[in-house]
Amino acid sequence: MTRKNVSADELIAVIIKAIDEIKGLDIQILDLREIDNTVCDYFIIATGNSNTHVNAISGIIQKQVGKLCKEKPWHVEGESNAEWVLLDYTNVVVHVFQKSVREYYDIESLWGDAKITSIPTSN
Repeated sequence: MTRKNVSADELIAVIIKAIDEIKGLDIQILDLREIDNTVCDYFIIATGNSNTHVNAISGIIQKQVGKLCKEKPWHVEGESNAEWVLLDYTNVVVHVFQKSVREYYDIESLWGDAKITSIPTSN
């Protein structure tokens, strides 16, 4: 699947920049590496204002990661209703939520042992 050996740090940097470019809100990185039996090393969580915004965030992430890292997500889920889009880049999984759906699922609490880094945005 991987055409170029891209590090998780590079991938995360491209994803964060893409989310920020399109005014994604409340970006957080959850570092899951110290937790047993996790499906990946990192979650990146962001919020969009509407299903159009959530889809736009998902789209720009896929476009920028494809262009700069030569990577495609292994799996994408939720684009049809765009309340919660999941982009699985194997060791980095991106969750883009609408605000109410993010509050409802509260992934940050479910992964309470994760080291959480909030990313300041330019909006």
